[in-house]
Amino acid sequence: MSFKRLDPEDFLISADSITAGAWSGNSPSITTFFTSSVQEAGSSGDYYLNVYSEDPDTSNTASVEFAVAFGDSAGSGSILYDPGQNGKSPSSTVFGQFQNIVLGDENNNFIFGGVTPVTQSFFALSVERSKYKGSIFPGTMNLVLSSSAGFINLTDNSRDVSTTVFNEAGRVFQLVSGSNGNAIGEAPTPSNAIANGMTVSGSYGLFLPDIGCLILNSPALELSEVNGGIALDVGYQTNGDDDNNRAIFEAVSGSGTIGNGKANFLLNSQENITSDFLFIRARNSEYNYSENPSFISGSTGEVLYTNFINAPQTFITSVGLYNDANELLAVAKLSKPLKKDFTKEALVRVKLDF
Repeated sequence: MSFKRLDPEDFLISADSITAGAWSGNSPSITTFFTSSVQEAGSSGDYYLNVYSEDPDTSNTASVEFAVAFGDSAGSGSILYDPGQNGKSPSSTVFGQFQNIVLGDENNNFIFGGVTPVTQSFFALSVERSKYKGSIFPGTMNLVLSSSAGFINLTDNSRDVSTTVFNEAGRVFQLVSGSNGNAIGEAPTPSNAIANGMTVSGSYGLFLPDIGCLILNSPALELSEVNGGIALDVGYQTNGDDDNNRAIFEAVSGSGTIGNGKANFLLNSQENITSDFLFIRARNSEYNYSENPSFISGSTGEVLYTNFINAPQTFITSVGLYNDANELLAVAKLSKPLKKDFTKEALVRVKLDF
């Protein structure tokens, strides 16, 4: 017997959630940040900057960890494509791209913690797709932003909310002052203070774990330290390169005087692994004879060794899985040969991960 149809009870489907550090080498944290001088000098640097944990100008093993970009609805902060056409620039292109991805409609405005900023601008941090696998694990995101005026610790508010909000990009959480998914804040006052880890300009942004993205609310970051911001210097020239991509990179990397030595970006990935378990059963009367040509005499067609007639034995080394057309779909290899004869039954568990 070579083929045996599996019964329904031989199948089992299991789903497991696996978490790991999101950065290179499965590290959960980055404390050193670099950009590529080649990219910054090129045209793509007008739109975004790739960020590495090793210097790509000197290391052959450096890989992209995430990218930073600046978006503005009016096209401010970057040079116009055509001086005669206002509002069309790299920053407006970035804004429109994320507007479609996150909001699903180019006519919708970004709302941060219930506040719709008059100035529709943001910084986007997009984690490299291969780093976060299925999604970012909510509650593990911790990011330090700094400038010469101060620094702030940001996290998502996933552990503070009882209901998860969804939009075109999947789950949506607010970026707040705090750590490990919990906001840290004071009661609000008429002038400035932080409530629930937010500012008078709303939350610090949106955390979108299903697409591996953070949308930072630039008006909130521009606030003074006493008002909950870091006084981030964001440029809004109507036709000028304000190098805002560099500004947010320096805020993340801790280039500011106060932030120096505090730079840290913690992140864990989350992946749902679906496993199919197949239980392959070899009864005592099954699979005791081999179809290997060495078993049979080529000239007479008889079993070469007489002891294999009444007391045959085989060694199971692999299991082949076939469809109804007898096409081989998968092969499972045993760690060591499994002896099989009429006095033994075998149960082989095959696990297929997707």
